[in-house]
Amino acid sequence: MSGERAAHLISVRRLRDDPPERLVLLDVRVGVDGPDRTSFRRGHLPGARFVDLDADLAGAATRHSGARPLPDTETLTAALRRWGIHSDSTVVVYDDSRAVPAARAWWVLRWAGLPDVRILDGGLRAWREAGGALVSGAEPAVPGTEAAQPAGLPVVDTAAVAALPGRGVLLDARPREHFRGDGEFAGHIPDAISAPVFDDFDERGLLRDEHSLRTRYRDLGLTAGTAAATYCGSAMAAALQVFVLATLGLDIALYPGGLSQWAADPARPLVRGASAAPRPVPSP
Repeated sequence: MSGERAAHLISVRRLRDDPPERLVLLDVRVGVDGPDRTSFRRGHLPGARFVDLDADLAGAATRHSGARPLPDTETLTAALRRWGIHSDSTVVVYDDSRAVPAARAWWVLRWAGLPDVRILDGGLRAWREAGGALVSGAEPAVPGTEAAQPAGLPVVDTAAVAALPGRGVLLDARPREHFRGDGEFAGHIPDAISAPVFDDFDERGLLRDEHSLRTRYRDLGLTAGTAAATYCGSAMAAALQVFVLATLGLDIALYPGGLSQWAADPARPLVRGASAAPRPVPSP
């Protein structure tokens, strides 16, 4: 595993047989009705703490904020300390939903200034398939000392998103049918490129090999030095795309408001239909 990939992704085998020192495990499972604390109590990785996706990793939504705005510093700091995180902790996050909630946790924690956060490759499914043990009940609280320091990862606002396609690449991480115009927030931001992030994973939910990923994103117009951002409906799938690109050593900004914020203003256009081919990107 390359250095960049290993810095953001951890295999079940490594976690089970050679876990990092100062490990903090976070379970970010989500059910049909929201954060899935019931499933956590029934069985989770030994030592894991439960993360409430909505209460811990998002702020209160307003009419113009988008569906899942960023959490405030005080709320996030309280969560970091409740989970037992210190400045030298290695945080491993997992879920059972194709890494989307885990990616939101990965992104928020990196944005909050934590230097070592990784996603468990394949999540809970891979752990079970490898014969990993699960435990039930709640984990004892061991307070941490870390404080959130937002700005660790780049973000863009609505104005920057509108201007980006003229000088760089704007990726839409949602499934192609949503990009074309089917489903919630149907359509896409003008000149965005369809780049469904789930194509980056195999049928078992494992991240595809580095060569395949580099080829894919190069074909989409994204290389080192390219001004780029990604969005989805509410900054979940887009956070996963930021993660995937981080494993390749490529930086891309997140639009936290997502299409839910963009579409809140009827004056902002939405385009329906297939994506055009990636355009030549001006030199930086």
